[in-house]
Amino acid sequence: MFVRIVKMSFHQKHIPTFLSIFEEKKEFIRGSKGCQLLELYQDKNNPDIFFTYSYWNEEQDLENYRNSALFKDVWAKTKVFFNDKPAAWSVDKKVSLQ
Repeated sequence: MFVRIVKMSFHQKHIPTFLSIFEEKKEFIRGSKGCQLLELYQDKNNPDIFFTYSYWNEEQDLENYRNSALFKDVWAKTKVFFNDKPAAWSVDKKVSLQ
């Protein structure tokens, strides 16, 4: 399993629309083959910045999602609202304490 972290920064006036899109699509994204968890975070100091964390069984699962009609639809609707270039990382979880 690995974690995909995506940082997105939005024009403030478009945040409600982004949140609406996320709300509408989150169950479908989470239901993608190999997706074990999907979370959305908003930065406390800069509310224009959001992060998604998703846990995937295998890299191929993420690639399959990224090549899906669902991803293409969500990304096309979302990217027009960015006020900065998004950034993404794929990381291996080393430690988790709960």
